[in-house]
Amino acid sequence: MGRPGSLRVTAGGPWATARQSSTPPAPGAATEGRQVDTSGDRLLHARAGRGKGHDTLPGTRPPRLKDVAAAAGVHPATASRALSEHTVGMLSPETAERVRQAAERLGYRVNRMARALKTRRSLAIGMLVPDITNPLFPPMVKGAEDALAEAGYTLVLANTDNDEAKERLQLGGMLQSQVDGLLMATARRRSATIEQLRSGPVPLVLLNRTIDRGGVSAVIPDDHAGMRLAVEHLHQLGHRRIGHIAGPLDTSTGAGRAKGFSDAMRALCLPAGRVARAKLFNEEEGRRAGAVLLARRPRVTAIVAGNDLVALGVLDAAAELGLRCPDDLSVIGVNDVPLADRLQPPLTTIRVAEYDLGHQAARLLLAHIEHPERPAETVVTTPELVVRGSTAAPAAPRSEEARY
Repeated sequence: MGRPGSLRVTAGGPWATARQSSTPPAPGAATEGRQVDTSGDRLLHARAGRGKGHDTLPGTRPPRLKDVAAAAGVHPATASRALSEHTVGMLSPETAERVRQAAERLGYRVNRMARALKTRRSLAIGMLVPDITNPLFPPMVKGAEDALAEAGYTLVLANTDNDEAKERLQLGGMLQSQVDGLLMATARRRSATIEQLRSGPVPLVLLNRTIDRGGVSAVIPDDHAGMRLAVEHLHQLGHRRIGHIAGPLDTSTGAGRAKGFSDAMRALCLPAGRVARAKLFNEEEGRRAGAVLLARRPRVTAIVAGNDLVALGVLDAAAELGLRCPDDLSVIGVNDVPLADRLQPPLTTIRVAEYDLGHQAARLLLAHIEHPERPAETVVTTPELVVRGSTAAPAAPRSEEARY
């Protein structure tokens, strides 16, 4: 769309540019060997030069930084600082606003390419997600994109399909393209790839998932607290036979939620062994694991699923057995993905604020880019229980001996 922070999807590989000869050939002259503009730079420059209410008239030049400085009554260096996300804090709010208004009035736009060349940065950030079809990730990507756009960065997105070989390929392309930093939502608890990246020159922030060893900045939800909220909600409704469909245990989200469920059950003096495991965080695995759990433990009255997609699969498995939700079986998910409130019944879930995860992770990455010596840190966000129609009290009181 021509604005900073626009989303680009890449399969990797270096960015190529070409120049057009500034001297047109003489009439009849051979054109062999002439450099031709195949990069689209002229078109992009023409589009970048046009803005709402600021079209450049024929025969006039676009405004320059020194024009903005003159209009604002400041030195050009001050104007440059005011128009940079990284240095605007050095100025008083009044001065920064005066420069911003002058730039807006004149139709001035920061030359991102010139700034990138001056700072030796690409002004691009690579982001990897494990499954772009999972509705958890688009809000997360949007949050990261918005935060990066505020600082003049572009987001380069890649989908790995939960494939480690594909992840390495995508990372190679991004590093070859000289991205200034990486956001990774693909981490496994023990990852040789991240171990290699952590000691490299490119800043890295993990989001939604982290690694066991630590030492890498991450922004993650408090999965342990989320499971406690889910189990306590079901307990307050009267449920005692509660099961769990765990996610992949090689991820911090799968393992953390499984442990959180177990700890919450034991804290209430309830048995924690009613567990089946999904190999992936998707609906198909939720259906398979849900059928396994319901076959092994047919008397469960509630299930806490590893995420919302797994919960959808559990609902399918229950329906195939003739169980109604929530009359016969209460179900809770995790994430509160878009449209969770439109399901029938609307899904009770643990909200993890996906947009905020992406936004905070991007801001943390920018801080690491500006201050490479900054130590690694983990930001843990607070989950929220969202009660909807998929949970209710058990259909009938359970006898004390039925607890086991």
